Amino acid sequence: MLFRVNPASPLPLAEQIAGAVRGALADGSVRPGERLPSARALADSLDVNMHTVLRGYQLLRDEGLIELRRGRGAVVAAGASPDRTRLRESAVGLVAEARALGLSDPEILDLVRAAL
Repeated sequence: MLFRVNPASPLPLAEQIAGAVRGALADGSVRPGERLPSARALADSLDVNMHTVLRGYQLLRDEGLIELRRGRGAVVAAGASPDRTRLRESAVGLVAEARALGLSDPEILDLVRAAL
């Protein structure tokens, strides 16, 4: 799996790292049960702080996409669904685009509610 970050992007580095994993799940290049690189190794390869990588991994854990185990690292969760991951990526993109257009969080929520 290839991780890339763009320091010039308005998206935080931790979110870019999480996005790389979401993208790999969505396209099937990473499957449930696979181990992700250790936070230290990934931080070294991306030239970012280890805590930035851990923050990205924590986002994925909070979404139920990975399991973090002390001493065993990050493993893609058994229930990680590529379809749900693609949907999450679309939602992240929608929010990023809406914020770039200057919409507030309540305005974004109103937009989504109207679509429902």
